[in-house]
Amino acid sequence: MSRLDFKTKDRAQVVVEGLYQDLERRIVASPPGQCPVDMAESFLKLCHAQSCGKCVPCRVGIGQLLKILDDILDLNKEKSMEQLELLRRTAVVIKESADCAIGTEAASMVLRGLDGFREDYEEHIRHNRCVTSIQEGKQPVPCVALCPAGVDVPGYTALVMAGRYDDAVRLIRKDNPFPTVCAHICEHPCEARCRRQLIDTAVNIRGIKRYAVDHCSETVPVPAAMDDTGKKVAIIGGGPGGLSAAYFLAIMGHKPTIFEKRSKLGGMLRYGIPNYRLPRERLQWDIDAILSTGIEVKTDYDVNDEANIKMIAEEFDAAYISIGAHTHKTIGVEGEYSKGVIPAVEILRGIGDDSMPDFNNKAVVVIGGGNVAMDVARTAKRLGASEVKIVYRRRKQDMTALPEEIDGAVAEGCTLVELKAPAKIESNSTGSVRALWVQPQIAGEADRSGRPRPTPASAPEERIPCHIIISAIGQSIESQGFEKYGIPVVRGSIVAESSSAVSNVEGFFAGGDCVTGPSTVINAIAAGKVAAANIDEHLGYHHEISEDIEIPYPKLMDKKPCGRAELKLRYAKERGNDFMEIEYGMSHEEALQEASRCLRCDFNGFGAFRGGRTHKW
Repeated sequence: MSRLDFKTKDRAQVVVEGLYQDLERRIVASPPGQCPVDMAESFLKLCHAQSCGKCVPCRVGIGQLLKILDDILDLNKEKSMEQLELLRRTAVVIKESADCAIGTEAASMVLRGLDGFREDYEEHIRHNRCVTSIQEGKQPVPCVALCPAGVDVPGYTALVMAGRYDDAVRLIRKDNPFPTVCAHICEHPCEARCRRQLIDTAVNIRGIKRYAVDHCSETVPVPAAMDDTGKKVAIIGGGPGGLSAAYFLAIMGHKPTIFEKRSKLGGMLRYGIPNYRLPRERLQWDIDAILSTGIEVKTDYDVNDEANIKMIAEEFDAAYISIGAHTHKTIGVEGEYSKGVIPAVEILRGIGDDSMPDFNNKAVVVIGGGNVAMDVARTAKRLGASEVKIVYRRRKQDMTALPEEIDGAVAEGCTLVELKAPAKIESNSTGSVRALWVQPQIAGEADRSGRPRPTPASAPEERIPCHIIISAIGQSIESQGFEKYGIPVVRGSIVAESSSAVSNVEGFFAGGDCVTGPSTVINAIAAGKVAAANIDEHLGYHHEISEDIEIPYPKLMDKKPCGRAELKLRYAKERGNDFMEIEYGMSHEEALQEASRCLRCDFNGFGAFRGGRTHKW
């Protein structure tokens, strides 16, 4: 008789773990537009099934929460707002008295829902239905719904599979005039809820877009402009948001004029993203196509002045403010004005104008954990720095930079120094940087973003010798001139409505980084699209942007699991010494296989049931 047995998984446990993985995939692939009350009930049922039954708050309490939710969702029962208060009180009691995390977190989920989508609860109680936005949701395709600009992803994927690359670019431009830029640097939020994850993993959407722009004609004509309206629109800022708004307004028949502070157009695309990620000639290809619509451009023109803004208000029928966040934030430590302390935006801006700093054989420290920090660290390495250390007050997994950007920086020789907050900067007798002193941190309780808040550890400060310190802790806008004119500004950001209209200032609209703070390229493009549509309405028109392209019907597919084709990188030792492009596009074979993995949600399932794609806006 054995005293102990070596534990092995029985068949039932193996199957259950497989079901857990299936459940995880279903949660990951859960599309937007579903009733949050219904989803909350489903999650609560899962929590109840996990209860061990030891304590009454979890065993009985979660059951009571489910009963209240069932009553709220039941179409045949009378309801009252008192049920919401009962739901809240019950959840509070469970959260405070349950023995383990299963009960407390289930109750916390209910409480977060009561705060986050209370109007959905109230609509079910008052009218026995979901809110109007869910009832009338006409975009059930997850990738399209999650693209801020609403690009027809299944459409151009099908066109790439059919070898119609020019048509794919034209279809992308219906919503996004920067197909090449986004093919290189978009953060691809469209992949987050891709239904392909129910089978294996998300379709490589950016990679497919990259194949289209790599294989289209040298010139893909833009749509012809509509009838001339005679209306003049000023676009303040020549970045992705301003250029997008100008592009759509020009197609609508208006006369946009871009006022750009720098000598070249592109904004942070040119002055914030290094050439190795976005080659300048690829950026220029998109800009040239945009300007071919007949946009007037005035470079080296700084509008951030009350007199210039007043001139624009008098001479133009409308104005769109789309200035980027080009001003750095201070570190806030002793010695930050020493020689050798340089803001990241200044370095990248200089490189955008072909002015390269000299980092040869110098030790460089970069402060920050975002994409800009990674860009400037990798740039410093390419400029000859003997070593580059990235100092961040949180952990690696808490960095806001894309994981591939962090991994790329490490692969190219940069060192991550986690959980270290800048304390002071040491300089020599001439005022030049000698070292950065940092205070060790520990990961504490989660903040609003869900990341552990760093708190000072009871450990002595540490010294990091260096010659150059690059600050990449955030950016802001130059808003003083606009504020003096009367444009509302709060904490350095312009206040605008969701329509981009600036309250109480007739004819002015604003969007992008100057409203939301530093964000992604696709968000700036989406803001430009929204502004163009609403400026058009403001001017008394209702022009519609469309593209008459026949989308291929889907082929029968077996939906078997299939590996995802990833974009390949040049070897780290090779790419880390120059500013040539680091990423390769897909081969023809890879592009066809990847495009074939698309489940064509535009034709199948809810995509067909709710009307498929949006042909115009």
